[in-house]
Amino acid sequence: MRILALMMTGVLASSLWTSTLRAQELGAMWGTAQEESKYYKLVSIPIPAEVPLKAGSFDILPDGRLVVGTRKGDVYFIEGAFDKIPAPKYHLFASGQDEIFGVAHKDGDIYITQFGEVTRLSDTDHDGVADRYQTLSNNWGYEEGHEFAFGSKHDPDGNIWVVLGLTGSYHSRQLFRGWCLKITPEGKTIPICSGLRSPAGVGPNAQGVMFCVESQGPWNGACSLKHLKPGGFLGHPASYNWYRFAKNMTVPSVEPTSNSRIKIEKRRVKELVPPAVLFPYIKMGRSISGFTLNKTKGKFGPFDDQIFVGDYTLSIIMRATTEEINGVWQGACYPFREGLSTGIMNVEFSPQGQLIAGGFTTNRQWPVRGEKPFALDRLDWTGLTPFEMQEIKITKDGFLIQFTKPVDAAVAARPDTYHITTYTHIYARFYGSPEVDQTTAKVTKAIVSADGLRVRIYLDKIQEGHIHDFDLAKMKSKDREKLLHKRAYYTVNEIPKAD
Repeated sequence: MRILALMMTGVLASSLWTSTLRAQELGAMWGTAQEESKYYKLVSIPIPAEVPLKAGSFDILPDGRLVVGTRKGDVYFIEGAFDKIPAPKYHLFASGQDEIFGVAHKDGDIYITQFGEVTRLSDTDHDGVADRYQTLSNNWGYEEGHEFAFGSKHDPDGNIWVVLGLTGSYHSRQLFRGWCLKITPEGKTIPICSGLRSPAGVGPNAQGVMFCVESQGPWNGACSLKHLKPGGFLGHPASYNWYRFAKNMTVPSVEPTSNSRIKIEKRRVKELVPPAVLFPYIKMGRSISGFTLNKTKGKFGPFDDQIFVGDYTLSIIMRATTEEINGVWQGACYPFREGLSTGIMNVEFSPQGQLIAGGFTTNRQWPVRGEKPFALDRLDWTGLTPFEMQEIKITKDGFLIQFTKPVDAAVAARPDTYHITTYTHIYARFYGSPEVDQTTAKVTKAIVSADGLRVRIYLDKIQEGHIHDFDLAKMKSKDREKLLHKRAYYTVNEIPKAD
C-alpha cells in the first residue's frame, strides 16, 4: 500500500526493518504503554479465525453496530464490539469489492470508497445482505497498486470527499490521480484541489473544514495533515496535467522550485497550501493513516474536538489540533498511545466514547511494529486524567499552552522549563527530507494563569515556516506529576498580527 511507501530512499530487508522497529524505544519521548494504560486501557476485540478482518475503514450504524470495510473488499457489521468485555458477532453484509478505505451509512444504505469508485450498497429485500451495488461515481482512473482512494463520511450537504494517490509516488498517469474530488448525492464529481501524493484519511476538523493526511515522500518532507482548500495546490506538481478536466479551476501559472522551502514557494505559487500540521519523522510516526474527530463530549477524557490519527508502521495513535491564522490553517501534534496490535489503518469513536483502531500488516516489505497480521483494538478511558499538554496555540509573540491539570506555578513560571527547538524540511522532488535550518528559541518570559491550566510563553523570535519542537521534561503539575508525554510539535505557517 501507499501508505506506506515507507519513506526511505534505501532498500532494507523486511526482517531487518521489523527487528529495528521492535528495538526502537519510544518511551523516552512517548511514555510507556504501561503508563498509558493507567489512563487508556487497551481492549482486544476478538476476531473469528474464519474472518480475515483487515480493517481499512469504520462507521457506526444507528443501532450501535460497528461497520468495517476491509482491504479484501468485504463489509462486515459487528454487534457487541463496544461491550465492556466484547464477545462480538460478525455479519458479512457485502463482498467482492476492492480495498475499501472509506465507509459511511446514509438513509439505510452503505457507501464505500474503493480503488475505482464510490459505491452505494443497498439491501432491497431486507435479508441483511447487500443485493444492489450501484456506482455513484467512478470519474477517475487507476492502473496499479499504489493508486489508493480514501473517502470521507458524508459532509453536511451529503457529499463524499475522495482523495486519490499518485502512481508510485512520482507520477499521475491516470485521470485525477493526486487530486481531491467531491462526490455529490446525485453522483456529480467536482474537482476540489490538486497536489496530493499518497493521501489517506479524509474528514473534518472541529470547525467542519475538510482535511486529509499525507505520507512523507517526494515534495513531502514529513507526514502531515493538509487542508483540502477548494482551488488549492497541495504541494506535488505531478497532478498539474489534469487541470484541463477541472473546468471549475485554473491551473497555477508556475510550478514549485525543487530544493526550496515551503515558506518561499508559497509566495511564488499563490495556490500552494502549506501542510497544516507536520508530524516529525519517527518522532511522530512513519506512515500516517486514517483519522477521526473526537466529539464524545468528555467521554474520552480531556481531548474534545481534537483529531486522533493512526500510524501504520509504528502502530501508534497521535493527537492533532488546528487553528486558522491569517486565513491559513496550522496547528500542533502530540503523542497519545503506543502499543497497538497491528498496523493502524483507521480509527473511529463509538457512541460510548471508546476509540476503535484497526488495520493489518502486509507481505509487501512494509514493516509494522505491532505483530498481529490484523486486529481490532479499542481504547477505553479509565476516568483518570493524565497530566498532558492539552493544546498549544500561537500568539503574536509566542505560544499559549493549555494543560489538562494545574501546573506547579513556580516551575511553570521559569523560562528554562521550556526547551524549544525549530526546524523545517527541504521542499523538493526527492523522497522525504532531513530536518534542516535548525534554531533554538529563547523563552524570555512565562506567565501562568490564575487557575494554573494555561501558560503564556514569550519567545525572542517565532520562526515562520518551521516546526516548533517543545520539550517540557522539566514541567510539573501542582501535585508534582511529570507530563505523561513531554513532547509536542507546532507547525508555524503564519504568525498572528495581533492577539
